[in-house]
Amino acid sequence: MARLTPLKVRPGDFTLTIRTTRTIVSFTNPFILQGLEGIQPAGEYVVITDDEQIDGLSRIAYRRVATLFQTPATSASQLPIQSFSISPTELDAALMKDRHQTVVRH
Repeated sequence: MARLTPLKVRPGDFTLTIRTTRTIVSFTNPFILQGLEGIQPAGEYVVITDDEQIDGLSRIAYRRVATLFQTPATSASQLPIQSFSISPTELDAALMKDRHQTVVRH
């Protein structure tokens, strides 16, 4: 039987090339995003973005490789939070639309 040798890692052995950012976005009105089922209610949502460092440049730069949108579960049999891959451009458009909607009260 083969024995596994523990991997010894020292500071500086690895360079992380992915950075992850967690932000909270707020919608004041119900909204729709492709990839999500139906109309989502107004409220706060967590958005997680992964950016990969671009090598070979004279300064540090990143490119977006993933944007995840987290929603509460729709049923008790699911995990409490669900994550969906979305387009950052579509998210920005939905947020802009939400901010420019006007509410007419009579």
